[in-house]
Amino acid sequence: MKSTKQILTDPLSDDNPITVQMLGICSALAVTSSMKPAVVMSIAVVAVMCFSSTVISLIRKIIPFKIRIIVQMLVIASAVTMVEFVLKALDYDAYRLLSVFVALIVTNCIVMGRTEGFALANPPVPAFLDALGNALGYSIILIIVASLREILGAGEWYGISLFGENYPGNGLAALPVGAFIIIGLIIWVQRSLPKNKELIEETN
Repeated sequence: MKSTKQILTDPLSDDNPITVQMLGICSALAVTSSMKPAVVMSIAVVAVMCFSSTVISLIRKIIPFKIRIIVQMLVIASAVTMVEFVLKALDYDAYRLLSVFVALIVTNCIVMGRTEGFALANPPVPAFLDALGNALGYSIILIIVASLREILGAGEWYGISLFGENYPGNGLAALPVGAFIIIGLIIWVQRSLPKNKELIEETN
């Protein structure tokens, strides 16, 4: 059984949902063209995951096993709807830009995976920490990829010019394939670390 600290911190690196579990890669490719959509998506995922896992954990003992997936989907969809309403009210431009992707959080493998794989079997506090850790791990990768794509692609970071108006930009970084290459490089670097090499060798 993992300690409380491990539940929260493991997904940040050693068990990262994108680079280790290989979940949520599609959304990482779609919303990381620049920092703002990546940050908004990260906040949305954190909110949805923490709410969903906590609620599922609280009602886990009364959920009939045969309809548990339906109940989880309803809870997640409710959380996504609330996030959409808040985003629409606070930042309509961001809502228009990300409305499709925020709605698709309902089908995000990370969210469903943590409610099914952890929240259903654990008390609310560990379930909340597990959701928070995985959501932050997901967000860290989004922010790194978005930062590199915006800097390389447009010479900017969060809309702030870094290299001046004459920077030609890198077209590859601006395309989804650029995100795919960057994520691949992050996975390669992470798995090349000595401690991760040992884990991979033990698994094989």
